[in-house]
Amino acid sequence: MKLSFALVFVLIVALIGSSCGERGGKHIDQGEIHFNIDYVGNTGSLPKEVLPKNLIVSFKHDKVLFEMLSSFGNSGILNLANPEKGIFDTYFSLFTIKYYYAAQEGEWYPGFDSMKDIVITKTSKTSVICGFNCQNAEVTFGSYSEKVFEIWYTDEISIDNPNASTPYSDIKGVLMSFVFLMGPSELHFTAETVYKKEIPDTQFERREKFTRVSRDDINKFINRMIKL
Repeated sequence: MKLSFALVFVLIVALIGSSCGERGGKHIDQGEIHFNIDYVGNTGSLPKEVLPKNLIVSFKHDKVLFEMLSSFGNSGILNLANPEKGIFDTYFSLFTIKYYYAAQEGEWYPGFDSMKDIVITKTSKTSVICGFNCQNAEVTFGSYSEKVFEIWYTDEISIDNPNASTPYSDIKGVLMSFVFLMGPSELHFTAETVYKKEIPDTQFERREKFTRVSRDDINKFINRMIKL
């Protein structure tokens, strides 16, 4: 009886431990981070079931690709940073619509107007996420002055300037739990798994078959998708 109880206890611990995994060791310089997305607030008329459920961040040294895709209408938003080639692109797709905006180095990606008054305050709190030691910061926004958000980041994944062109550019570590404000919606991201894997350089090339548009235009499309 005692043995059976011990086995059940071990299985429960194993299942809990596997909910957030690190596969490949620390200080990896290329691979993927898979995030769960939780939506808070107004997401328009679309049911949450058809909104993107995951964010995949592919990285290789200083190159980073954020992919937030939905199975609904082949839609989604991609942010691509390839500093060596001066690429800081945002891609928007919805059904047959395919647009992109090419930002300048240091310019925020489109879609983050609600975060323009961001204030980041680092704290002494620590945690472990997916096996990585993380530091904490508290975040407030001018438009959300009554709310304080917590973010967690680690310096145990080797990406150079991982948050370039985002509101978190002052954070030099890799974000493991964070929030984006997009229009009236809060998108909360939590890392679930970190994979060490080879990422081909072609993953960080400028996409074909997308029409280049202005920042204002792609902001309009992003806002429309959020408010559908």
